[in-house]
Amino acid sequence: MRALLVVNHKATTTSGRIRDVLVHALRSEVDLEVAYTERRGHAATLAQRAAKEGLDVVVALGGDGTVNEVVNGVLTDGPGSHAPAVAVVPGGSTNVFARAIGLPNDWVEATGVLLEALREGRSRVIGLGRADDRYFTFCAGLGLDAEVIRRVEQARRRGNSASPLLYLRSFAGHYMVPRDRRRPRVTLERPGEPPDSDLASVIVQNTAPWTFLGTRAVDACPDASFDLGLDVLGIRTLHSPGFARTLSQLLLAVEPHGKAVLGVHDATEFSLRAEVPIAFQLDGEYLGERDKVTFVAVPEAVRVIC
Repeated sequence: MRALLVVNHKATTTSGRIRDVLVHALRSEVDLEVAYTERRGHAATLAQRAAKEGLDVVVALGGDGTVNEVVNGVLTDGPGSHAPAVAVVPGGSTNVFARAIGLPNDWVEATGVLLEALREGRSRVIGLGRADDRYFTFCAGLGLDAEVIRRVEQARRRGNSASPLLYLRSFAGHYMVPRDRRRPRVTLERPGEPPDSDLASVIVQNTAPWTFLGTRAVDACPDASFDLGLDVLGIRTLHSPGFARTLSQLLLAVEPHGKAVLGVHDATEFSLRAEVPIAFQLDGEYLGERDKVTFVAVPEAVRVIC
């Protein structure tokens, strides 16, 4: 079995020691090539090359952004049996995807699970979401959560380490600025359904959970699954008691409900349209501002070693 290990050495918890141990362990099971990312988007290029060369597996050592790029790289020519399988060793700050497929958050334990799966030929095929022309593994967002991620990325460029505290500080810093709460409205458009045009922020999930705060799973759409379509949580207001109630429901692991939210389960296709471009994120990575994004559920899109 031929495999490529894609290493993001800038990921939060990735080090030379982790890389060396992982390389040694993987070489006991597969014919391994190792490549290092040099810039944003490079992991996708490396994974695309691996797919074109007919490799069997691409292993991502990094966080959710690295995993997202690897998935998009192996699926450059679309889903199918020709695409390499994807494996993950968590090296980021939250590692939502790795934990969603059942891997331990500790890289040593996760490596043990991966090696066992390779020996036994164990894998599963999962569905993905696609936002315009890019796949995502666990979540997307238009509005508030993307604004928070933008702030986190800005703080990391200033030398701050990613942590649950940084995310909470970024949320508080964004929410406390009054101009940021007077947001343009977002419209959800679904085939055969009337549009819902009274949304301030929207979260899209391909699986549960939406994210983690340390060891705590936070779920906007707890029924989301890799085996179903996409789930949506639309938040109607960000500055009333209704939003405080929604936020408390999220933190207390209660499914958000009430007049302040809109929930959609197992959607195949829909679009989000904003009055003006607003912040957009995929799999915890800020991708700039958009005024329209079309989402499609892609069943049985990629094989994952787990």
